[in-house]
Amino acid sequence: MARYIDEILQPGERVLYSTNAHWIFYFPAILAWIVALGLFVVSRQTTVEGLVLLCLVAAALVALAALYWTMKGWFHRFTTETDVTNLRVVHKTGFIKRRTFEMALDKVESVDVDQTILGRILNYGDVTIRGVGEGIETIKTIASPLAFRSSITTR
Repeated sequence: MARYIDEILQPGERVLYSTNAHWIFYFPAILAWIVALGLFVVSRQTTVEGLVLLCLVAAALVALAALYWTMKGWFHRFTTETDVTNLRVVHKTGFIKRRTFEMALDKVESVDVDQTILGRILNYGDVTIRGVGEGIETIKTIASPLAFRSSITTR
């Protein structure tokens, strides 16, 4: 499957920077997989018959939730693209219901980065792009937001 940006590039336009949703979207899934594994280990360590069954059922339910969150995070990352070309900023989300945002670089007034402490440690954050007469667009939880901002503001 071709990337969205490859389908919409204009003649003479080239991609300068690409980023994606940060892996932090997998965090709920990672926690759930750890809990499921812990419940499974507890079921193997205990000798009480009823507790073994309870732990195995709980581990299976938590593993199902973890699988759901894993697939949800993967699908979000798979269907989200954020690129800066030499002419514009392009952000696309969605698969069946697609939402795109494009802004010409010469129409960008400012680019703001919002990072939490964890976001600074793990290098993710929200980027708000303000356009001249074109409104405001916030791109949530992207990887390397400062590099993304620099690719927009440096010409």
